[in-house]
Amino acid sequence: MNEDILTDISGQKIVVINEIRFRGRQNIDWKDVEKYVKAYVGKHFNVFETADKIYIGSEFPSELKGSEDTIKLRGTNAKAKANATQKIPQLIECATNKRWSENKKDKHKIDAKYGWYRYTTRFALPIYNGNLIDRYNIYRIEIIVRHSEDDKLYLYDMINVKKEKETKYPT
Repeated sequence: MNEDILTDISGQKIVVINEIRFRGRQNIDWKDVEKYVKAYVGKHFNVFETADKIYIGSEFPSELKGSEDTIKLRGTNAKAKANATQKIPQLIECATNKRWSENKKDKHKIDAKYGWYRYTTRFALPIYNGNLIDRYNIYRIEIIVRHSEDDKLYLYDMINVKKEKETKYPT
């Protein structure tokens, strides 16, 4: 098993992120995040639970940067979403709770011809005490995947990031 993936006491996977690459809570530079995420374009990763193959298309970086969810994010959740991008392969691998919904927007009638899937995944971000990691906060995030006309699944966005209550794991 990947050392970046831990299992909690309830058997759920948690992707561990050990570095805060995108700092600041009020002013995340989403253009930097977009540039970083472009390295994933053209790759694909498999969801362990369902064996779904999820591709990273060229539209993902700009959608992540400019989505309604990203625009309204502030504070710790914005920082968490930005830093979650460091482990996109592992977040996809550990995704669970697959749900389907019909495409309802004309603008996606081709690129999401067969609808949308949502998965839930979890990750841990470090809390520093000086230069040392003191503990981790655990977050949940939903991965949005479009089922395209070419019958492939493409990562579209990561939304609804939320810190879990009372899940601070010591190092």
